[in-house]
Amino acid sequence: MRNILLKYLIAVGMLIGLPLLGIALADIPLRIYLTFPPKTGYIIHAPFSWPAFIGLSIFILIVTIPFILQWVKAGALIKPGQLKSYPFPWWGWIGVVAGLMAWTLAWTRFPWFARFQQHTFILLWLSYIVVVNALTYRRKGTCMITARPGFFLLLFPASAVFWWFFEYLNRFVQNWDYIGVSFSPWEYFRHASLSFSTVLPAVLGTREWLSGSFRIKERFKSFIPLYFIKSRALALIVLMISGVSLLCIGLWPNYLFPLVWVSPLLVIVSLQILSGEFHLFSDTVKGDWVFVVSSALAALICGCFWEMWNYYSLAKWEYSIPFVHGFKIFEMPILGYAGYIPFGLQCAAIGNILENLFLQNKEAT
Repeated sequence: MRNILLKYLIAVGMLIGLPLLGIALADIPLRIYLTFPPKTGYIIHAPFSWPAFIGLSIFILIVTIPFILQWVKAGALIKPGQLKSYPFPWWGWIGVVAGLMAWTLAWTRFPWFARFQQHTFILLWLSYIVVVNALTYRRKGTCMITARPGFFLLLFPASAVFWWFFEYLNRFVQNWDYIGVSFSPWEYFRHASLSFSTVLPAVLGTREWLSGSFRIKERFKSFIPLYFIKSRALALIVLMISGVSLLCIGLWPNYLFPLVWVSPLLVIVSLQILSGEFHLFSDTVKGDWVFVVSSALAALICGCFWEMWNYYSLAKWEYSIPFVHGFKIFEMPILGYAGYIPFGLQCAAIGNILENLFLQNKEAT
């Protein structure tokens, strides 16, 4: 247990300390990055660039096309009728009704609801979490809420901490900021933490539902094997490059902003490979991509709901993405949705860590 904690303390130290160290070494005042609630406007973002947009689009297509082709590939599939299904639970219908009510309240401006208008995000996502668990129960006969209630509840405080870390990294790139409401520091922390607490339960709940998909199982159980993923030398190189990049993220935010979504995953997985632990990509050595694909798709699905529900809400966020800020779907530039893919993998990696720690603690007691 001590070695595990040490390893993750190293990861946290790198992810939190290196961006600040880079700013300090460049003799840039740290206070503007540590103001709370966070202030925006101290980073000038690069304007839209067609070469950058086209180049990033090509890169995204190169990465995703093999998976898309595998998804649509002709061949025998288990017919849905061959799979056992279970009744949709009664509490799932409560989630559906609550979600529709919360959605209506989020996108309207009833005078009698004005006092609570800024809190609709948490209502929407609690409803979503209940519904996606109900869908999982209907597909599998079990779900996190019914089978692992302790772990399910643990995800909420862990999720708040998890997303606060991304808020911290965003200070060095300022790719999003919040508008529509104004809070004191304590109110901001309290309100934001409640909203952030729904991220992991939503993404991991969606992944659990997707992992029972017959199409994902059939298509990605035997896919491209990544033999090199076991290489400790490669893991060390990736860890070193990630460290240097994090050191520089605040110095060149227009070029290194994707690290917000990639660096935590690279650091965590690299450390796990170096210590010989099971990690997110372990099964890909034998070509099994079910866990990876379902995790990425889960975040992409949640991302679509995040952006949609955000669009007409009172308390909302806006984006400023260097070079590719164009062709928006809701508030998000279209290429920005690609960021949800590595984000889903990070959620899965953190979920695995939490589940292992939870099980170890349960066994110890």
